[in-house]
Amino acid sequence: MAKWITLGVSIAVAVLLVAAAHWVLRHKLAKVWNLADFIVARTKVTAYTAGAVVGANLGLPSVQDVGWATYQTIDHVMVILMIAALTAFGITLAYAFTDSILARLDLSNSDADRRARRLQTQVRLLRRVITSIIVTLAVSAILFTFDEIQALGAGLLASAGVLGIVAGVAAQSTLGNLFAGLQLAFSDALRIGDVVVVEGEWGRVEELSLVNVTIKIWDERRLVVPVANFTTTSFENWTKQGTNITAKVQFPLDWEVPIAEMREEAGRIITASNHWDGRSWSCQIVDIAETGEIQVRVVATASHTDTQWFIACEIREHMIAWLAENYPKSLPRKRTEFVADSSEESGYASQYPTSAFRRVGAGAGAVAHERNGSPEGGDPGEA
Repeated sequence: MAKWITLGVSIAVAVLLVAAAHWVLRHKLAKVWNLADFIVARTKVTAYTAGAVVGANLGLPSVQDVGWATYQTIDHVMVILMIAALTAFGITLAYAFTDSILARLDLSNSDADRRARRLQTQVRLLRRVITSIIVTLAVSAILFTFDEIQALGAGLLASAGVLGIVAGVAAQSTLGNLFAGLQLAFSDALRIGDVVVVEGEWGRVEELSLVNVTIKIWDERRLVVPVANFTTTSFENWTKQGTNITAKVQFPLDWEVPIAEMREEAGRIITASNHWDGRSWSCQIVDIAETGEIQVRVVATASHTDTQWFIACEIREHMIAWLAENYPKSLPRKRTEFVADSSEESGYASQYPTSAFRRVGAGAGAVAHERNGSPEGGDPGEA
């Protein structure tokens, strides 16, 4: 009975020591050491678990108290628990340390601070890689505590070359994603917080893991893309070199649009906007569409993607209202011209000089006469 009481006291003392250490970290050291709060937050479970396992290991009964067979079983179980508990505790300590780094980076993690976002991406990815390696080693260590696995391991080591090839082929996709993630993070091609366009969707990189990249789309959906896709296909990164960007608004308009007046009005609304960064703007006819409209493009620079969107909407809304109110004839429209004989054309043109339509032959005139009652009853071109 005494041996079990000793075991319980040993576990209780270890747990109390962990609680005391947490109290000191939270109430004393946290004032002068920023890492203290992160350690307490991350090790709430693993520290007590590791303390209890260590306490139990120190208070184990001896061989004479429980017998050899029972002692072997208890000792084996304690070895497994020690490996698992200390591994989990070590991982949470590493996460606490990296959390303190990420918290400092978050203070300056804006679109403009590319260095902070790059470091944040690399720290997050590296700790996932290291955690995966540590967990794999810990599981291997636990498995090799069994005699049967040790015997099997000797045979596996003898054929390690063949097994390595088989494992490489089987894990080709996983390893490809792993190396693709490391390549993205350390080549600075993609960072957490980057504004990207992938598969036609605009959003920000929310998470970069060993398998997938999670993109938060503007409407709060999440697009999950395999990491390897970013190394094999092209994508748009709007914040790779900086946050400056240009807003573009294109108007298909009629040839009667007064481009000088439109340019003046566009300049007035852009320079008065709070979303313009003051660098440059322009209003130009850039193309003529196959359908006959001219393409007027208004561009304005912005400091980052959010203001780029707002100033584009502001230009579009204002210029449409301004054109509709002041120059309605400049709005897009379809023109059709019917070519007729010169005699009919001259008579029609003199009677309806502003019409954009022309009759074709006497048949069209007869139809128009029948519908309108007389040549003076309406525009025969409407027939």
